[in-house]
Amino acid sequence: MTYIPRLREKYEKEIKANLAKELGYTTPMAIPKIEKIAINQGIGDGITDKKLVDKAVEELTLLTGQKAVHTYSKKDISNFKLRKGMPIGARVTLRGTLMYEFLDRLTAVAMPRIRDFKGINEKGFDGFGNYTFGVPEQIIFPEISLESIAKLNGLNITFVTSAKTDKECYALLKEFGFPFKNANK
Repeated sequence: MTYIPRLREKYEKEIKANLAKELGYTTPMAIPKIEKIAINQGIGDGITDKKLVDKAVEELTLLTGQKAVHTYSKKDISNFKLRKGMPIGARVTLRGTLMYEFLDRLTAVAMPRIRDFKGINEKGFDGFGNYTFGVPEQIIFPEISLESIAKLNGLNITFVTSAKTDKECYALLKEFGFPFKNANK
C-alpha cells in the first residue's frame, strides 16, 4: 500500500465536493487545487556572513524535507555593499506529497505556535488566485531547535493554486483549515 498524505486524502474525499457545491462547478477539472508551495527566506546579513546563508539553506531543508537552494543577488547595489552574484537567501518549491505534508504541519502545528496569533491576514492575495504570507520567525516549526539557530529570520510562503480568482483561492485555503482573521469573505 502506498502512502497518501492526510490532507491529499481529505482534498479528494471532502474538499473537492464542498468546493464544487460552494462555487457551483459542474466539472471536476474546474475545481481549484494547490499546485505548489514556494518558500523563500531572505538573509540580509548574508552579505557580511556567508555562514548565515548556508545555515538558512540547512534550516529550510530540515523543515521542508526537500533540499533548499541558495538565491543570489541579480545586480550591484552600492548602498548595501551588495555585488552581483552574492548569496542573499534560500528558497525551496514543494509539490506533491511533500507539499501536503508541509501544509499539514504548517496549519496544525506551526501556526498555533506563533506568538499573539489572531489569524492570517487576508491581504496576501495577488488577484490571480495565489496567496502569499510571511512567518515572523522560523522557530515556530518544531523541526528547528532554539540552540541550533544562528539568527531569527522570517519566511515568505506562497501558495500557487489553479484558482482563477481570489474568492476561489480563499475558499480553497479555508477548506484546508487556514485560520484567516475574518472568516466571512
